[in-house]
Amino acid sequence: MKIATWNINGVKARIDTVLEWLRETSPDVACLQEIKSVDENFPRQPFEDLGYNVETHGQKGFNGVALLSKQPLEDVQRRLPGDDADEQARFIDAAVSTERGAIRFGCLYLPNGNPLGTEKYPYKLAWMERLIVHAETRLREEGAYMLLGDYNVIPEPIDAKNPQNWGDDALFQPESRQRFRALEYLGFTEAVRSCTEAEETYTFWDYQAGAWQKNNGIRIDHILLSPQATDLLSGCGIDKHVRGWEKPSDHVPVWVQLAA
Repeated sequence: MKIATWNINGVKARIDTVLEWLRETSPDVACLQEIKSVDENFPRQPFEDLGYNVETHGQKGFNGVALLSKQPLEDVQRRLPGDDADEQARFIDAAVSTERGAIRFGCLYLPNGNPLGTEKYPYKLAWMERLIVHAETRLREEGAYMLLGDYNVIPEPIDAKNPQNWGDDALFQPESRQRFRALEYLGFTEAVRSCTEAEETYTFWDYQAGAWQKNNGIRIDHILLSPQATDLLSGCGIDKHVRGWEKPSDHVPVWVQLAA
């Protein structure tokens, strides 16, 4: 079973690219972020034509997440618990049934937090605290659970081509990184680093200053696995080549293979 995550940076602008990737790689589940579309305007039909069930949690012009699954999506829950006043569409959670039991997915688009010194950074940290509480709740269920998405966190210096350039950025602040580690300390496995310790392993290249051509990237798209999901892990990867396609997102897909 192949499960992938990808910040597509706008479903309308990137739909041809996303459909080409789906036809090429055929993931069983795809978690999409930054769809930038309200639910009723999300172009469901092309994805359904490829055999996917579609669930979205959208917002006009900003944010938004979606789940695509070849199996029916069950017990769909929208919004990250913990703040009923938070109107930003950044989280959707659902399960699918497999021969080995249910596997649940949390698809997230974590706040960027920039610029520092504004309300955006405390919002990011508070959102991460809510995510930690939600993750603890899921872990207590003792099932196969995954948190996939654009975390907007560079975990370690090795995860940036030029880490010294990120010292004043919310993605690389000690508080952001500490909360990411707190998620791991709960018992989650960070999939990519469990598969490779290679340098220059990136998932994002900015559109500016020839970042892609210079391989000036960062790794901010992550998959965290509960112990039960980790037991099923058989492989993982990053579809870096997609960044070189026409009209690409600035992110690329990250995926895991589960024995399920």
